[in-house]
Amino acid sequence: MTDSRSALPAVHKLLAEAEQHGLTDSAPRDLVVGAIREALDSARERGGVPPSDSWMTDVRRRLERKQKPSLTPVVNATGVVLHTNLGRAPLAEVAREAMVRTAGYNNLEYDLETGDRGSRQTHVRDLLREVTGAEDAIVVTNAAAALVLALNTVANGGETIVSRGELIEIGGAFRIPAILEKSGTVLVEVGTTNRTRLQDYLQALSARTKCCVKVHRSNFRLSGFVAEADTAELVQAMAPRDIPVIHDVGSGLLIDLTSYGLAGEPLVQDSLEAGATVIFSGDKLLGGPQAGIIAGSAAVIQQMAVNPLTRALRPGKTVLAALEATLALYRDRETALRDIPTLAMLTAEPGSLAARAQSLASRIPGATTEPGTSSVGGGSFPDADLPTTLVSVATDHPDAFLADLRTQTLPVIARADDGRVLLDPRTIHDRDVDDVVAAVVSAQNR
Repeated sequence: MTDSRSALPAVHKLLAEAEQHGLTDSAPRDLVVGAIREALDSARERGGVPPSDSWMTDVRRRLERKQKPSLTPVVNATGVVLHTNLGRAPLAEVAREAMVRTAGYNNLEYDLETGDRGSRQTHVRDLLREVTGAEDAIVVTNAAAALVLALNTVANGGETIVSRGELIEIGGAFRIPAILEKSGTVLVEVGTTNRTRLQDYLQALSARTKCCVKVHRSNFRLSGFVAEADTAELVQAMAPRDIPVIHDVGSGLLIDLTSYGLAGEPLVQDSLEAGATVIFSGDKLLGGPQAGIIAGSAAVIQQMAVNPLTRALRPGKTVLAALEATLALYRDRETALRDIPTLAMLTAEPGSLAARAQSLASRIPGATTEPGTSSVGGGSFPDADLPTTLVSVATDHPDAFLADLRTQTLPVIARADDGRVLLDPRTIHDRDVDDVVAAVVSAQNR
């Protein structure tokens, strides 16, 4: 019996056909050849069966997939405000504009007044001082990098004391003990999982002690029979011994949100006022781009500035531009709450969310609304359930429905529960509503 795979067309013949169809006009020739080879390999795997439609349709589809950017915008309809898998904090409009404005040549490390080389840190240093009250600050790529830099600067070759209750695992299976090890310092554990007192730190002091670290348990809570040393008392106890206290507060909260039902996250300003060197993220509750920020005394920050690791961990021009624009919004509390998307979503009024849900549901056949909850995400306010109104779409095949939403030109990421696909207006931007409606209606009609 003749193997049908031997009857498959040659690459050069399909390439000639592709040229006739104009495929080499819209894509590089090598990319077209690669798509043709993939189409032929797929046919061989089917035992020599050609594509169900046509060779050129199959090749064109493969070309479109190859040319489509991997990193693409999506609509977050999950209600998780700081969704780590979806890029965490969406940037304010002024931050987006700043990134575009500085994408070309700019004065990243150039002093326009003197014509001499400058420091990229100057673009955000003064603003960080202004909005946090710190003596000085430095920015690196992310908060984990900030902790590595801080420890390597002040504790390399010595011991660092950490409460056992704060030896946590942060995102991506990165654990505090491993970070300390890579920073060149030896971990000294004190206290117990649920109770660590100031005396535990004092008893662990030795001639090799170079630092104490406090880590905010941002993605879980300990309750009941618990105790921990206060940052201020720890700083006060270590100051006469010239031992710095580093406080990794996590999310970078700069505005007290207690009046909105959000409590439990430390304010950056409070830890700075207590005298600690403070580490926090730029892309969580602060609402800016991914960055790690270290703020504290001028003397400590200057030590970090001359550490060779600082160059390896330095942020790029667009990150600094976005961070500068975001920090400038914090000069006025009401402006920050209104214009920083993360804060605007977290503080959205339930009545406003209900009205938006009703408006969205009215445009989707068969959709209804129901009470529900949103979450903060990003390891911030883990106990908080934010009241919202959900748009509910009944379906017999929720997984397939969600998959259809993800394959739209502008993918929509939603959640399902008990035969319903749920859309949370809290995290849906007004400019995306039309696309959400189109995506849901399209999924309903499949």
